[in-house]
This record gives sequence, structure tokens and C-alpha cells, in this order.
Amino acid sequence: MKKTLHAVTGAFGYSGKYICKRLLDFGHEVITLTNSPDRANAFAGRVKPYPFNFNNAEELMQSLQGVSVLYNTYWVRFNHKLFKHADAVRNTERLFAAAKAANVERIVHVSITNPSEDSSLEFFSGKARLERALADSGISRAILRPAVLFGKEDILINNIAWALRRLPVFGVFGSGEYRLQPIYVDDIAALAVEQGAKRDNVTIDAIGPETFTYRELVRTIGETIGKKRPVISVPPAVGYLAGWILGKCAGDVMITREEIKGLMADLLHVDSPPAGSTSLTDWIREHADSLGRKYTSELARRRDRTVEYQSN
Repeated sequence: MKKTLHAVTGAFGYSGKYICKRLLDFGHEVITLTNSPDRANAFAGRVKPYPFNFNNAEELMQSLQGVSVLYNTYWVRFNHKLFKHADAVRNTERLFAAAKAANVERIVHVSITNPSEDSSLEFFSGKARLERALADSGISRAILRPAVLFGKEDILINNIAWALRRLPVFGVFGSGEYRLQPIYVDDIAALAVEQGAKRDNVTIDAIGPETFTYRELVRTIGETIGKKRPVISVPPAVGYLAGWILGKCAGDVMITREEIKGLMADLLHVDSPPAGSTSLTDWIREHADSLGRKYTSELARRRDRTVEYQSN
């Protein structure tokens, strides 16, 4: 593979870190665009950080000068007083415009399964709007659509395990029969780097090899970590309230109404072949002793932008 300059958003965070590591292993020069330039990281000065500069188009463009491929993982999980989906959409559109102005050859963009501009859920409508904006830019593109990521810095799988270690029962929203297809974070990183070397326009459902109902996922985690609990159906409003209380106790947002609606609408499932090979079941088994020992807080990561993301 020809050695070139690559840019990764959030290389000191979660999925961006894995993409960055693979690029460095190939011998590429890598920069990162980040809100956390002072965050401790594993790259020992090999990755130069640049602030996002979303409000300064010229500086944002200058930071991308000479970049061949931009890997975009930037997004926000939920609306908060400090950040909103609408801000993430606007900022990403500015990022795409800066990439075009800087003559970036290709963008590998992380989206979500089943995006739709008609969706009432901002997460899915916002992702669809960005897919269209990227297509309209004319830049060569690869759009990756994962459902759920898992890995050592994971939030969802770890915090389900955390709850199973502490609660006598686990409530699922409604029937719990809606489905998820988790992909290992390093599998999607490998896919991203593979697509970065190409120039054809593609959209890929980036799902793992296993499909779980939400109820099956909870049971699998509980049985594997030795904390098998009764899994009961609860009304979505009750489940949200329980998650809100747990989140307040942890100083975090554990679950949102939109996330519950997206789950129950089966939006984290697609009828596509797997793009990753790592089994979540095997991964949970390998990490059973440590998984869920500590709560992983989304907001804590955003408040403290100096500490490296902790592994579960």
C-alpha cells in the first residue's frame, strides 16, 4: 500500500483509535482532528492533533491540506445541553466542505444502519442527511453503516454487564425481540482502512457475524459473566425511567427515549452479509472477568478531555 497522509477524526477516542493504529501499522503518516488535543493516547507523539475549527472554514481546510483520505467517526450519541445532533450534522457538513476545498481524495464515513431523512429519530435522520451531503460533495466515498460497536472501550455491552452484576433482574423494553448485529471495533477499523485504499463509491452495512435479539444479548452477557438474571419485559416508559435513575446515580445518560425507539423499531438490524468476523459471544467469554466491573460513562469522557479512554 502506498504511504500517504491520512486524517482520522477522534483518533484519541474509540473507533478512531483503532483506525489510526491500523494506518500507522501500514506506515502511513496520520493526523487527527479532535476536540481533545490534550487527551492522553497510545500513539506517543506519532499523530499530530488539530482542533476541529468548525467555526473557521479556512483553518479547518488548512488542517486537511495534503490529506489523501479522511476517516470520519465524528458524531454525538444523544442531545445534551453541551452538544446536539443538529450541531453534529452542521459541523460534519462543514468538515466535508473543508475536505473538498483541501482536495481530499476520499472520505470513509461512519454512518448507522437504516438511516432515513424521513425518520422521526434525529440520530437516523441526521446520519441520512450526512450521507446525502457526502454524495453531493462529489468526493470519492465509502459509507460504513454499523449497528453497534463492541470492544474494550465499549459502553453498551459493558454497561449491560455492569447492570447485570448489580441488579437482581434485568428489564427489556417491551418484548425484547428486536434485533442487533454488533461488530467488533477493530473489524470496522480494518474495513475502513481497506476502503480507504479504494476509490469507488460504496455503501456497506458494517455488521458482525452474529444476530441477537435484545433479550438474547442480555441473557448471553449474563450467562457468560456468571450473572444470569431473570430477564423481564417492562413497558418502554418504565424501562426508560429505570435507566434514567441508574444514569443519574452514575452521573451519566444511560439510555435515551430515542435509543429505545430505535431499538424497538428494529433499526439496528439489516438483511446483509456480515462485514466483520469477530464473534461477540467469543469476545464476551474472553473478557468475562473484567466486563462490567466498572461503569463506563459517556459524559465523563466528554467532561475530562485529558484522560485516555479506559479499557473494560
